[in-house]
Amino acid sequence: MKKISYLGILSVLIAMPAFASYSDEQFRDEVTEGLDLVAAREKVDLPGDAPGALGLDVYQTDDAGYNEDVQMFIPTRMYVRAGAGYTLPFATDSAGVGGEKYSSKNSWTTQIGLGWNLSSYVRTEIDFQESTLDFDGISNGASYQTFGGMLYFDFARRYVQMGDITYRRHFVPFMGVGAAVGAYAFDGTGGADGFVIAAPRAAIGFNVMLTDLIGIDIMYQYQMMIGNGFGWDVRAGGVDNISNIMASFRVNF
Repeated sequence: MKKISYLGILSVLIAMPAFASYSDEQFRDEVTEGLDLVAAREKVDLPGDAPGALGLDVYQTDDAGYNEDVQMFIPTRMYVRAGAGYTLPFATDSAGVGGEKYSSKNSWTTQIGLGWNLSSYVRTEIDFQESTLDFDGISNGASYQTFGGMLYFDFARRYVQMGDITYRRHFVPFMGVGAAVGAYAFDGTGGADGFVIAAPRAAIGFNVMLTDLIGIDIMYQYQMMIGNGFGWDVRAGGVDNISNIMASFRVNF
C-alpha cells in the first residue's frame, strides 16, 4: 500500500511541471484575450478636428456616458443666424429731396444667415438683409434688400483646454469684412430706385454663449452703399453710408 502511495505521489510530482507550464500559458492567453476585449469595448470613433489648421476648439459638448463630469467634444461645422438691427441716424446719411436732407428715423433691418466654421478663429457667412427706412420730417419711406458674404475673425476660441479640463468661454469678440449686392426701392415718384453694391460691409462686435451651441451676437455694422443715390430727385450715382446696431441668435450645428 505504501508503495502504491509513493508511486502516486511520485507521479504527481513528475506531472506538476507539465501542469504548471500549461496553466501559465493558459493564464497568459486569458490575460491577452481580456485585454483585447477591453480595448475593443473602449475603442470609439473619435471625431476629427474642425477644419483648418487652428480648428481645435469649435466644439459642442455631450455627456461621455460613463461619467457626467466628463465631456466629449464634437466639432461643429456650420451655424445659422437670425436677428434684427436698428439704423443709427447719426451714422447714416440723410435722404435727399429737392436739395433738402432728411435723416433716418425708426428704421430697422432684419437678417438671416448661414455660416461655416473654417477654424477656431475664422468663419465665413452668407446672409440676406432687408431694411425699412423711414425719415424724419417726410412721409415717404424706402427699403432695400441685399445678399452678402462676410469673413469673420474671432479674437478668442470658444473652448479653452486647461490640462484635463475644457471650459466654454462666454464672451468672444469678433470683427468681419465683406460685401453685398441688392436694390433700393423708394416710395412714390422720383425715388432713386435701382441696383446697389455694399462694399465694403464691415462689422465689429461680440458673441455671448448661452449654451454650448447657442449664442447671441451684438455688433455694429457699417455699409458703404454704391448705387443710385439715396433719396428722391437725387443724382443717379453716388456713395451713401448706412450704420446699424445688430442683435441676432447664432445656433451652431
